[in-house]
Amino acid sequence: MQIILLEKVGNVGNLGDVVKVKDGFARNYLIPKGMAKRATPENLKLLEAKRSELEAAAAEKLAAAQALAGKLEGQTVRVVQKAGVDGRLFGSVGTIDIAEALGRDGVKIEKAQVRLPAGPLKTVGEHPVTIALHSDVLAHVTVTVVGETAQS
Repeated sequence: MQIILLEKVGNVGNLGDVVKVKDGFARNYLIPKGMAKRATPENLKLLEAKRSELEAAAAEKLAAAQALAGKLEGQTVRVVQKAGVDGRLFGSVGTIDIAEALGRDGVKIEKAQVRLPAGPLKTVGEHPVTIALHSDVLAHVTVTVVGETAQS
């Protein structure tokens, strides 16, 4: 399906690009989230008329993401999980746990923005985690997993 991107989408294109993507990706993700429109002559004319507004909104989002990245960069987040005596967790620390811990610290992010390339954290200790605030902005935080021993 041919679509017009209304904002920058990673691995797809930039604002105003006319690209061909799979039908399901366009119908189920890009169009409902307002990231794209079908590539019709009317929508192309509409895009050219609103291009400056869209570019200003994109610049505003980027600036907000950079400001939040400055606040987050180097921050340490503490997560408490039940653990055995050998330091392995009963369960794991996932993206939801990290997003909630950051929320308690006053930073609102979604779980989809947390990047755990090696999968969920399964041991006690400090782990570097990347937060993708924007397609061009990444923040690096340290997650400290603290073991809570089970009392019998």
